[in-house]
Amino acid sequence: MLRMDFSSKVLELTGRIPPGRVTTYGEIARALGSINLSRAVGNALNKNSRTIRIPCHRVVKSDASVGGYSRGTREKINLLTNEGIQIKGGRVLDFKKVFFRLSP
Repeated sequence: MLRMDFSSKVLELTGRIPPGRVTTYGEIARALGSINLSRAVGNALNKNSRTIRIPCHRVVKSDASVGGYSRGTREKINLLTNEGIQIKGGRVLDFKKVFFRLSP
């Protein structure tokens, strides 16, 4: 059986997030087995070269703030807004309503 490396697992989980929903770095880390991997999840997403196919713009901070994005925060906000996510002051509104929980 082929083992996926950490970055591949992060990208695979990120690819499950549907349009109009967001998840957090911590939620991806939890799905991978340890909430302590949140920063490593962010680092893996920062190296994502397939930003259209793998929607890393749908991953935000656990405090509902938008967080970083390799193509810039403004672009991340534009992408989320285009998917119907409301942002105000750099934070996702109705965060609990649009949060997507991942299964491992």
